[in-house]
Amino acid sequence: MIQSAYVVPHPPIILPEIGRGEERKIQKTIDGFRKAAEQIAEAAPETILLASPHTTLYSDFFHISPGQKAQGDMSRFGTPQVRVEAEYDQALVRMIEQNAKKAGIPAGTAGERDPRLDHATVIPLRFVDQAWHETQPKYKLVRIGLSGLSLRTHFEFGKCIAESIAALARSAVFIASGDLSHRLKADGPYGFVKEGPEFDRQITEIMKTGDFNRLFELDENLCDRAGECGLRSIAIMAGVLDGINTKAELISYEGPFGVGYGISSYLPE
Repeated sequence: MIQSAYVVPHPPIILPEIGRGEERKIQKTIDGFRKAAEQIAEAAPETILLASPHTTLYSDFFHISPGQKAQGDMSRFGTPQVRVEAEYDQALVRMIEQNAKKAGIPAGTAGERDPRLDHATVIPLRFVDQAWHETQPKYKLVRIGLSGLSLRTHFEFGKCIAESIAALARSAVFIASGDLSHRLKADGPYGFVKEGPEFDRQITEIMKTGDFNRLFELDENLCDRAGECGLRSIAIMAGVLDGINTKAELISYEGPFGVGYGISSYLPE
């Protein structure tokens, strides 16, 4: 059973150990993250499934992290003490592989390049872990990579994931990790293009309404020019939620550093 789903960003600067005060410039995002994390902790899912743009990625294959467990830290950002560890839901991973194969979607655990949890996984789980009640059994994790396949294929893969969750009667939360446009400001890390703010306007409207059919109406050139990173994570999530009536909420959006940070929630009604 899907208990809820979320779109979240993954800016390293949001962590006080890295931001060193600069994180206060994205206080809306911090507050939004905390709200989402508290909802997840309250739901206490057996499994969290997380789609990350920064784990192993192939042009024609969805990589699902293998093994019993994994850990990751923020050492590449100078803070190795910020660490997250999670046990994988191996039975659900196997079921997703099987259902993807039946659907003709290339997905599985082969080809892992780096077993460590990436920062797009560590940051959301850090917030969840901080909100998690110590008396609750700890969630298990399924970490899913994106691919170079079409947006529609990501959506269909999400439907396979939902089918797998139902088959094992898992209580589950899905997290689509991804920043929005990286080209919102001239003094940002990737500069400014007019497509940046326009992409964020369109995608946050979709996030706000939960009308995910509009994902497939987005102009491909607009998305490329905007320098987005979270669109395919959202497309997988849309497939997971297909056929479920949800209450959509755009919890927060801002982009003071030139990168769009959006947080939204989807609670089944």
